[in-house]
Amino acid sequence: MNQANHAWKLALAVTMVLASCSLSQRAFAAESTGQEIFKSKCASCHGPDGAGNTTMGKALKIRDLGSADVQEQSDDELSRIIAKGKGKMPAYDGKLKKEQIKEVVGYIRAFRKTQ
Repeated sequence: MNQANHAWKLALAVTMVLASCSLSQRAFAAESTGQEIFKSKCASCHGPDGAGNTTMGKALKIRDLGSADVQEQSDDELSRIIAKGKGKMPAYDGKLKKEQIKEVVGYIRAFRKTQ
């Protein structure tokens, strides 16, 4: 009984480690996909770091995506802006799937400024 209990605990531990690795890989894949989409669709105006320090970004007075006023917006608000557009920013609804927009929002969260 003691060996069976030990084997069960070991199997449970291995399962938990594998599940954790799988979640980490999915989170990395989502961030990577969000980064790729951002680079191809957003970086020309927002810049690779989201600061808006591009010719177009400066001309349009784009806010730094890492700033508190952007980062304080909910994921739903950011998703809505990406989907519907805002000001001169084009709408990506129909060009990006909802899941892709969610991945971009996740990537934008990486621009959060630390105080």
